[in-house]
Amino acid sequence: MKTLYFDCASGISGDMTVAALLDLGGDQQVLEQGLASLGVSGYRLKFGRAEKNGIDAFDFTVELDHPAHDHGHDHDHGHDHDHDHDHDHSHGHEHDHDHDHVHRGFGDIRELIEASSLSPRAKELSLRIFRVVAEAEAKVHAKPVDEVHFHEVGAVDSIVDIVGTAILLDHLEVERVLCSPLSEGQGTIRCQHGVIPIPAPATLEIVRTHNIPLRITQNKGELVTPTGAAIVAALADGFAVPEEFSVTAVGYGAGKRNYPHTANVLRVLDLEEEGPQKGVDSVCELTCNLDDIASEALAFACEELMAAGALDVWVTPATMKKGRPGHILSVLCQPQRQEEFFRLMLRHTSTIGVRASLRERRVMERRQLAVETPYGPVIIKESTMEGVQKIKVEFESAKAIAREKGLPIDRVLSAAYAALARKYGEKMQD
Repeated sequence: MKTLYFDCASGISGDMTVAALLDLGGDQQVLEQGLASLGVSGYRLKFGRAEKNGIDAFDFTVELDHPAHDHGHDHDHGHDHDHDHDHDHSHGHEHDHDHDHVHRGFGDIRELIEASSLSPRAKELSLRIFRVVAEAEAKVHAKPVDEVHFHEVGAVDSIVDIVGTAILLDHLEVERVLCSPLSEGQGTIRCQHGVIPIPAPATLEIVRTHNIPLRITQNKGELVTPTGAAIVAALADGFAVPEEFSVTAVGYGAGKRNYPHTANVLRVLDLEEEGPQKGVDSVCELTCNLDDIASEALAFACEELMAAGALDVWVTPATMKKGRPGHILSVLCQPQRQEEFFRLMLRHTSTIGVRASLRERRVMERRQLAVETPYGPVIIKESTMEGVQKIKVEFESAKAIAREKGLPIDRVLSAAYAALARKYGEKMQD
């Protein structure tokens, strides 16, 4: 399994991510060809190197033919470049050759991506990241997702950053992404609503909704952009490195600012996980008995635990002392996150104690692919071990498409399994 670890000690943005993946071995020609298939004009790509506090890093820049300006539209992260981190080249909204004021909604961006010649997986990854931003913007502006118009993230440079990230992750055959806690700066940014504190509203909403760990540094300025936060929210499978690993490659992506005590780079590590036996690792199982919690509160606790990154959460009916009906809540997590989930179980349930045990686990090798359907790309999961292969549609991916298109979930699942049958040449069963 190819695993990347995003070290965000100096934040993360779209252009830093693309730069780090190119430095890690991503193919520049594959990137350019994929972006060209979107049919978006009005920009040039600039590739080079930059030195950040003595560290040599890849520098990736999107140069607009017609730099856009802030016309006072609704965008909480169209930042003043005198104050911001200047990662995503946020210029309000873009100016295309044919007309001045282009406002792209999520549906418009989805059509661009689906009509391109990108691989199904690159399309799905792109849409997954854009979906995170759309949901955050909808929350910030109190609008339905379909009514959100992207003034920054719909701009040319941010489309390039998000889709470019997806293209390179697919090209590098990355199957798992881990991430450090995000480091953010201090101070304020200026938008059409006035001066607001860092993190920007959309960034803060993404971090809150997806339970991304955040720490505030002494650096002045924005280190985590909405695009960067969305990449982490959409792709990260966890926020800790494996217990044992070796580093096979390192990529450095340059930011556009300089700080006295921090190298403004995103560092991405290509990891090879190690252990006593291939497919064997350790997990921590946390359990507690509950006989005095409402069913709604128990369901909420399970949702919060899963959102925080638990490997699995389940509830088992049980008979407690004095014959009371109750439940046993069980949580699987990485051993290094035991204390974190212990606190979450205390916080969200009525228990006053949690049991912990370390379990050995054997897991199949897993990878994510995507298949093209009439409704858009759908993620599939392929698991293999010792001659055994299992393939199934990722339900959450199909559910997201069903909701966006207003379709019954069964129709999307049927289309995905039909695409699987064509891909593997055999009848697939749900």
